[in-house]
Amino acid sequence: MENPITHIDHPDEALKLDHQLCFPLYAAARKIVGLYTPYLKPLGITYTQYITFMVLWERDNIPVSEIGARLHLDNGTLTPLLKKMEKQGFITRRRDAADERRVRICLTDSGRALKQQAAGIPQKLGSCLTLDPEEMLTLYRTLYRILGENKGS
Repeated sequence: MENPITHIDHPDEALKLDHQLCFPLYAAARKIVGLYTPYLKPLGITYTQYITFMVLWERDNIPVSEIGARLHLDNGTLTPLLKKMEKQGFITRRRDAADERRVRICLTDSGRALKQQAAGIPQKLGSCLTLDPEEMLTLYRTLYRILGENKGS
């Protein structure tokens, strides 16, 4: 099969949507995030809050910069998100005692309790996808390679 991304005969062809790698990545990401909505809505959280919780459930009391690095999010996106999570009572934001310029994020009891409610979401979402386990693993590895990270090799 000819590669529609690299085998382009005419300059106008390069501008066709079907010849872009970015578009199916974008559309697939939107579709996947949308599949989470029915599971996250009852918890009162968004997808971006959910992935932020996953970082905090792995390691609590961490600097905002570490959350941003893990999630590939900048401060302009992360700060309003964290303020909303604090207003919802899920986290607290505190200045780092060792470095006042850094803000540390800590889960509240409510934020920790949410982990139990969210525990079944990954399995439920996996059942929504039409990929077999090998395809999922290949996609997972490929996407992390694009991000410049080595996961699951």
